[in-house]
Amino acid sequence: MSEIVSVFKDIAQLNPLFRDQITNFSINQVASNVFDEPDKLADFAAAVSTGEVRELQDVLESLAVDDRLRKALLVLKKELINAQLQSKLSRDVDSKIAKRQREYYLMEQLKGIKKELGMESDGKDKLIEKFKERAGALKMPEGVRKVFDEELAKLVGLEPAASEANVTRNYLEWLTQIPWGQHSPENYSITHARQVLDEDHYGLKDVKDRILEFLAVGKLRGTVQGKIICLVGPPGVGKTSIGKSIARALNRQFFRFSVGGLTDVAEIKGHRRTYVGALPGKIIQALKRVGTENPLVLIDEVDKIGRGINGDPASALLEMLDPEQNNGFLDHYMDVPVDLSRVLFVCTANNLDTIPAPLLDRMEVLEVSGYVSEEKSVIADKYLGPQAREASGLKDADVVLESTAVDVLIKYYCRESGVRNLKKHIDKIYRKAALNLILDLGEDIFPEPAPTKPTDAKHTDIDTDTDTDQAKSVESHDPPPNEPAAPETSVPKSEENSDRKTVTTQDRPPLKVPDSVHVRINPDNLKDYVGPPIYQKDRIYTHAPPAGVSTGLGYLGNGSGAVMPVEAMSMPGKGGLQLTGKLGEVIRESAQIGLSWVKAHAYELGITQTPEEQFLTDRDIHVHMPEGSIGKEGPSAGTAILSAFVSLFTKTPINPDIAMTGEISLVGQVLPVGGLKEKILAAHRAGIKTILAPGANRADIEENVPESVKTGIKFVYVEDVKEVLHEVFKGQAVTERWKDTLSL
Repeated sequence: MSEIVSVFKDIAQLNPLFRDQITNFSINQVASNVFDEPDKLADFAAAVSTGEVRELQDVLESLAVDDRLRKALLVLKKELINAQLQSKLSRDVDSKIAKRQREYYLMEQLKGIKKELGMESDGKDKLIEKFKERAGALKMPEGVRKVFDEELAKLVGLEPAASEANVTRNYLEWLTQIPWGQHSPENYSITHARQVLDEDHYGLKDVKDRILEFLAVGKLRGTVQGKIICLVGPPGVGKTSIGKSIARALNRQFFRFSVGGLTDVAEIKGHRRTYVGALPGKIIQALKRVGTENPLVLIDEVDKIGRGINGDPASALLEMLDPEQNNGFLDHYMDVPVDLSRVLFVCTANNLDTIPAPLLDRMEVLEVSGYVSEEKSVIADKYLGPQAREASGLKDADVVLESTAVDVLIKYYCRESGVRNLKKHIDKIYRKAALNLILDLGEDIFPEPAPTKPTDAKHTDIDTDTDTDQAKSVESHDPPPNEPAAPETSVPKSEENSDRKTVTTQDRPPLKVPDSVHVRINPDNLKDYVGPPIYQKDRIYTHAPPAGVSTGLGYLGNGSGAVMPVEAMSMPGKGGLQLTGKLGEVIRESAQIGLSWVKAHAYELGITQTPEEQFLTDRDIHVHMPEGSIGKEGPSAGTAILSAFVSLFTKTPINPDIAMTGEISLVGQVLPVGGLKEKILAAHRAGIKTILAPGANRADIEENVPESVKTGIKFVYVEDVKEVLHEVFKGQAVTERWKDTLSL
């Protein structure tokens, strides 16, 4: 009982509610001594506690006084523990609050003292002063200046802790970091521009001339406003680097961002300020980054722009790229008109077909075609080779990639329009050469530097005489693994057992290759560096093929050309036409047109004896274009397919040195096609001696195809399929009959 009374006293000191209940119990106590009525004391202890119902019920059910007292004491002890815990928590919270209040009170006093002494002004006053200084250095338009003054006045009246103050402050940050009226002086010197373009790129004469024309107009007008250039070409031809060269020639700041796969219109137009974490669009970010209002902005991969649930970014680009509208471009975040008319926009694309027509209409398209073999050789010698040598640590070593090996690389490994794949192969060659050097000479010639011992901060004295250039190494401290463990069972790791890692701030010097090393990479040992050739031969038929085979020229999707044979064969059947070789819809239609023309002129061609004789009623025709895994599409194989049909039905073989390209109409006209430069390059590589091309493409071939590619090739320009047949079968017996029946 004395223990219960003692616990009551302890609880009463911690909990005022218990103190009041004990007082009431003492007043209502009949007996003079509480020890005279132990049962009531036990009942009172259980009544005032907040124990579990089961424990309180046990107290009531206990008839023995000593048992009841023990159970009541247990309940009361738990109550004491809870009261002690609550008291401790309350003291901790009070001490923290008191400490913070004291710190706040002292800081406010310190601010007041500093302000009175003029040592430091309020943070908000400094911020407002900063915004005013920035705005004073800018030539803001009148409307923008008015918005700035309104937002600044709003910020003055807001408390710094208010959420609206943070939004307004961020808005004023962006508004004062746009370079209103600030621009970099431009350089329209044609001589300087030509020098920059020639330094950065080899070849590309047409593109360079167009750029120089563009700059000449800007020199006379004093501005290049209203021009949006779109560079179109296959991958790896240097479209992005051309944009950088234009910026360097004009002395403009350069900013690039890619819109490939972009599906959110807010990336162009910005977010509304009502959203948390809102930002302006890319073009406003570009102006802030470069610090001038006349940069060159390169919009990369504009043909791969996406469209999603967050709007159509291509439509948002219309306002930004339209010279009639972009002098007042309205970003959702800024909500003030921004003049983009002085920005020179340059877009890049691989394909014009996927660019929306309204967007394409606003651009001036410059086509960047692929490089010919001679241009690739010079690029590899002037640019790619030296870059790869330096990147591989062989800048001063006598490791030479011979020009004949580069020619083999271009012809049998890298048949692309650009030079990106060629660069990868040259990098691979020099990396392999570096590995061979180390393996051959061994670690004695190229030793590893001696490891530095980690310094122990506890036991190392600072030596002022130590060389300051010596490497400084410290022990890295990794965070402990997140592994839960009981405090009783966890054992701290000793320093001897823990893994020590060393970090350093010293750059590792390059190693010098001995002068006795001489390495030459030529066609004989090229295979050891890059493996076997990817392309084995340029054409399937090097000798006279059977009747029914002709040679066409195709333009591949990666920007390169190819020599494509067309094979035709007949067999017993019902007059059907079967087409294989992964052919597209247009090329299938070309085969139907060619077969229809041959059927209509079977008598003139000497295939039938009379004009009324039925033809191919009991024979099937199968047309195949080899390399069946490569998709083929387009109308340019029309003349080759028709020639294969005539060769099959007249049983006259075609010279494999003759290749042809051109679309045919149902009445026999030869229509122009595209990709002539790449096709002729493929024919030149394959050793073709005669090319039949549409007459409408004569100007394109004579103007745009380099003379080095046309050397050794005879060009025959045709307007009708009759001219094609007379040229293809020249000197054959069948052409004697055609002089009368199929005259030109």
